[in-house]
Amino acid sequence: MPFGLLEVVAGRLTVIVGTSRETSDFIADGIEWWWTTNQDRLVSIRQLTIDLDNGPENASCRTQFIKRMVAFADRHQLEIELVYYPPYHSKYNPIERCWGVLERHWNGTLLNSVDTVLEWAHTMTWKGLHPIVELLDKTYEKGVRIAKKAFQKFEVRLQRDEVLPKYYVRILPLLG
Repeated sequence: MPFGLLEVVAGRLTVIVGTSRETSDFIADGIEWWWTTNQDRLVSIRQLTIDLDNGPENASCRTQFIKRMVAFADRHQLEIELVYYPPYHSKYNPIERCWGVLERHWNGTLLNSVDTVLEWAHTMTWKGLHPIVELLDKTYEKGVRIAKKAFQKFEVRLQRDEVLPKYYVRILPLLG
């Protein structure tokens, strides 16, 4: 399954293909891989805004995802803003247009192997550029959750919007 990161201003698309399940850990690993791969180019960035579709794997109430994002913020000393599209509004998320291009690109192709998926993803173009494509060949367990009491130490780190607390979360790194 593909997961994508789109740098909207630069038009750079990264497609991460997983061989297991789409989980909070898969998405967090994909974001971690993207940042680690690009941090030399983005050395001046201290705040990262991530637009998300509010899916079940990355929702702001998803304990494992939030735990991973708090750890990511601390590890890389980044302020993280998680901005969620409300239900049925993902059509406004620019990454969705990328998926439409990819679906048209491989239309009719039998995607019967990881190599086929990777090759077709490599050969598509977005705004005249080929995407960066990476394979995460790792098994992810579904249903990983943090117990309510254990999650409290992560929840106190979150700054939620007063009006729309499910749709905007800010995470400040612990200075280290």
